[in-house]
Amino acid sequence: MSTWMSAQQSLGVPARPSMSDDEPDAEDGDAGPTGRPRRAVPQPVELERHGPARVVAMCNQKGGVGKTTSAINLGAALTEYGRKVLLVDFDPQGALSVGLGITPHQLERTIYNLIMERSMPAEDAVLATCVEGMDLLPSNIDLSAAEVHLVTEVGREQTLGRTIAPLLDRYDFVLVDCQPSLGLLTVNALACADGVVIPLECEFFSLRGVALLIDTIEKVRERLNPKLKITGILATMYDPRTLHTREVMSRVVEAFGDTVFDTVINRTVRFPETTVAGEPITRWAPKSAGANAYRALAREVIAR
Repeated sequence: MSTWMSAQQSLGVPARPSMSDDEPDAEDGDAGPTGRPRRAVPQPVELERHGPARVVAMCNQKGGVGKTTSAINLGAALTEYGRKVLLVDFDPQGALSVGLGITPHQLERTIYNLIMERSMPAEDAVLATCVEGMDLLPSNIDLSAAEVHLVTEVGREQTLGRTIAPLLDRYDFVLVDCQPSLGLLTVNALACADGVVIPLECEFFSLRGVALLIDTIEKVRERLNPKLKITGILATMYDPRTLHTREVMSRVVEAFGDTVFDTVINRTVRFPETTVAGEPITRWAPKSAGANAYRALAREVIAR
């Protein structure tokens, strides 16, 4: 029995929420936590064919801001609008893989193998997930060794881009879950991305770190990837009951304006439950406010 499965049994996989457990949706016309009127977002059009993919890096050098949770749930929400999605776990901790019920240390083929064995076909490491239309390129602790190896490589910042290039025509979105640092792996993700989604916990210290991240993004744009842009800043773990959270939200909107998504992810017990269950919230609690929030985020990301 795997360590992850043992942990699930010892923790107790929570019961799937009933309809009565679901949280209410926001009222139509509500200005929302951003304090501004919600911008009209068109319903995504159906696609006649898939690809080439938009590569979006989910990036924040601060840990614990909901980055991995957002990657999983945004990816699942995008599939509901007919988009094919590839999730790339680019963190040696393998949190994205764990969040989808995968046991990282038992995997024989991960993104590490693709980086180190250039003759290996990229599709050999891709895994199907519990969500139809969403695949996973997993990771584990081996990836930390790849970062050391890349230091001496020529064109080391473009390694991830070369690795996933054969897969881009099969998907509409590639979401790269970056590690919580501004090291070489994160720079690789930014160097091949079309856009960056910055999950930002509504807490003062998180706000301070965004300026450093944006500075890094600007340097990557100037030196490595002219097409890179900030897709949006996503406020996570929002608790409207606290004055501090509301003040941070106000400062974020004041500083970054329209770059901030209208969608805000509220703090809820549903997200820890989905991690234990190994499913996105759109499957675990499909009628919950959290699931609907990620659907709204998906529409915003498609529109941008």
